Amino acid sequence: MIWLTIFIVALVVFFNRYVFLEPNLPIRLSPAIKKLLSFSIPAILTAICGPIIFLHEEGGLRDLPLNPYIVGAIISVLLAMFIRNTLVSVILSLAIFMLLKQFILIS
Repeated sequence: MIWLTIFIVALVVFFNRYVFLEPNLPIRLSPAIKKLLSFSIPAILTAICGPIIFLHEEGGLRDLPLNPYIVGAIISVLLAMFIRNTLVSVILSLAIFMLLKQFILIS
């Protein structure tokens, strides 16, 4: 059952990607729909990262002054603004977060 679910989800994702990325298909989106879709990635990332940054695994809020997750997220945003290379900014962000978590802001 798990393999069937994985296969079906993979087909759905492939179909969605193929339909919107294949230039030979006659599907064209209006500018309004394209603008709405441009907000989907930040919304999804916020929904995924928000609870990780602000909540403990047991529930409850993390302490803000000593929260390596919030400090790492702020540094990550700043790095992404100034370094336009995604891979470099991700690697630097992970390294800085690991340093914060292990050596400076142990929580």
